[in-house]
Amino acid sequence: MSNFPVINFEKLNGEERKDIMEKIKDACENWGFFELVDHGIPHDLLDTVERLTKEHYEKCMEERFKESMASKGLEAIQTEVKDMDWESTFHLRHLPESNISEVPDLVDEYRKVMKDFALRLEKLAEQLLDLLCENLGLEKGYLKKAFYGSRGPTFGTKVANYPPCPNPELVKGLRAHTDAGGIILLFQDDKVSGLQLLKDDQWVDVPPMRHSIVVNIGDQLEVITNGKYKSVEHRVIAQTDGTRMSIASFYNPGSDAVIYPAPELLEKEAEEKAQLYPKFVFEDYMKLYADLKFQAKEPRFEAFKESNFDPIATA
Repeated sequence: MSNFPVINFEKLNGEERKDIMEKIKDACENWGFFELVDHGIPHDLLDTVERLTKEHYEKCMEERFKESMASKGLEAIQTEVKDMDWESTFHLRHLPESNISEVPDLVDEYRKVMKDFALRLEKLAEQLLDLLCENLGLEKGYLKKAFYGSRGPTFGTKVANYPPCPNPELVKGLRAHTDAGGIILLFQDDKVSGLQLLKDDQWVDVPPMRHSIVVNIGDQLEVITNGKYKSVEHRVIAQTDGTRMSIASFYNPGSDAVIYPAPELLEKEAEEKAQLYPKFVFEDYMKLYADLKFQAKEPRFEAFKESNFDPIATA
């Protein structure tokens, strides 16, 4: 198996740009994931985000998680649990409007730092979308525009901790799934591993690297690229030692954005393959995804093909 793609973002500005763009193209087409280093987000900010996230978990969430698992009888599980995840989470919304000031238990420093972090990730996500446009032969800004809807994109963060698990063979930290949205940027623990993706029917570890940002493709980019880039199943394996931190930020279409394969790509591929994906409103897709997250993605796409939404003209 070839090595997990690690991309030095800084080199995009130098003479290696062509090679880096080729690496991004290969990662999008063959992995659905890649890891960014030298991405421009200051390391001291990442260190502060990590410190405050871990402090918040220990102070506000750890005891609650233990009580929750005990109440569900999961501390002494004997048989495999298939309908639950061994994780402790909370969510932040950044766009179209932020809810950071309303989320309980966050200290002021943490709120401020997460706002700064989110702004930088938003900018990075938009840079990446334009690089994908370039590789796909789409005009600059096409993907951002496709995500826009009437109020701009939606952007939010899932902050998760995966505590030590006494029986990791019986319960997943997070069950296998593809991500519903657009492009996902993950800042993960560099000491405690656990994230895996499915490649060529094998589970591959996503290597924990200090100060890196892991990027993956969501279902909406698969649709817009007509399957050229694919969202990939991934999961989190529970560990017996150490709590794994995971901060995943989702740059997604606006709720009323209409998603469909880019006509320009369909024209290029007209002779090779027809339009493979349906047209739908992102919010409708999310409603379906809420019930089917941990199942195969293909039936979700099929459900919209069978709906009454006007088909796209491919001529």
